[in-house]
Amino acid sequence: MSQEQLLKRASQVMPASGFGNFDPSIIIREGKGSRVWDEDGNEFIDYLTGSGPMILGHGHPEVLDAVSEQMAKGMTFFAHNARGIELAEEICRALPCAEQVRYTCTGSEADMYAMRLARAYTQRDTILKFEGGYHGMSAEAQMSLAPERQVNFPVAVADSAGIPESVRNDMLVAPYNDIDFARSIMEEMSGKIAAVIVEPFQRVIPPEPGFLKALREACDEHGSVLIFDEVVTGFRFSYGGAQSVYGVTPDVCTLGKIIGGGFPLAAIAGKTELMAHFDKEKVGSERFLMQLGTLSGNPLAAVAGLKTLEILRRPGQYEKLYETGKTLMKGIDECLRSTEHAAQVIGHPTLFDVVFREEAIRNYRDVRSGDRDKAARFNATLQANGILKVPGKFYISLALTDTDIEQTLAAVQLAAQQLTH
Repeated sequence: MSQEQLLKRASQVMPASGFGNFDPSIIIREGKGSRVWDEDGNEFIDYLTGSGPMILGHGHPEVLDAVSEQMAKGMTFFAHNARGIELAEEICRALPCAEQVRYTCTGSEADMYAMRLARAYTQRDTILKFEGGYHGMSAEAQMSLAPERQVNFPVAVADSAGIPESVRNDMLVAPYNDIDFARSIMEEMSGKIAAVIVEPFQRVIPPEPGFLKALREACDEHGSVLIFDEVVTGFRFSYGGAQSVYGVTPDVCTLGKIIGGGFPLAAIAGKTELMAHFDKEKVGSERFLMQLGTLSGNPLAAVAGLKTLEILRRPGQYEKLYETGKTLMKGIDECLRSTEHAAQVIGHPTLFDVVFREEAIRNYRDVRSGDRDKAARFNATLQANGILKVPGKFYISLALTDTDIEQTLAAVQLAAQQLTH
């Protein structure tokens, strides 16, 4: 069946003809290694990687074997299982902040519960986040996620219908990388802020030197919980996540994507003192945070995650990932410079993108001020030439080959040249 036929069927049973995640006009049939194929047989080099989980590439044989073995034993039980316990142990060994782990199915849930956990622990209501930071689909997370209109900080803007005004009243918003503004808000609201939630690396924007450390110090000073959203960066930037790379330990972090090895699994990981609020016997019914989920910690996701992490621990894996990313970043930058576009490659070797703007980029508004029409045309040309990526990111995987890199840079060169016409 053709993609056109499937799209017509989707339009009858799905709002906006799709899942809500990605361009619904592309229907992926299969993936293997660094490549995916759509239902019409078109082949793409995959920089979408399922929005990050497929760091090993598609269909890694060791992950498939581990999952197949578990499937014969059972797929889910809504009960404890050994593989879930083993994965929690590995997470605690890997991440500086992780003393205990509680599973969810999605990063959205993990972020929602992390904010609720901070409120339970501090007995405060207000959350401080950063404009443009993505923390899932909860009402709190949808405040100033990608606002179309700019308002004065720290006012929050709802980016979705259906969010009560009362949610906005408990959210404060600051510009990313502006520690002076964040400090001033925390001083003004001292004793009222339950948590500061931040992507240590926001979308593709690196933290400026000292920014995360200063947030840590401000949270300590004002008794607020520091939450690192590492759903994207966890086990991608390093085996110890972004918190290890930047040398700043949060009170709590959230994880997802890679820890499920391609299956639905996410987690909250944090200090025992905070995580105790998931245990009624330790904190009492008034301070207890109820949390459960039908598929949380399911053994299929756990074995896929365990095998993925085992492979990432092997010598040379992160060095290869970084080298691939650096080669691509350098090559893309050279293509753009050769065509004299006002553009820059920003991000990290494992996660980056092109922004069509000359000035330095520190925050969401800087990215938004780039030439979005050029970016859209650039990405469309890449896709037409076999490069699949989300509009705002290149996700790097270990499956990428030298041939993939060469073909990618050829497509980038063509896309850059076409922008001049």
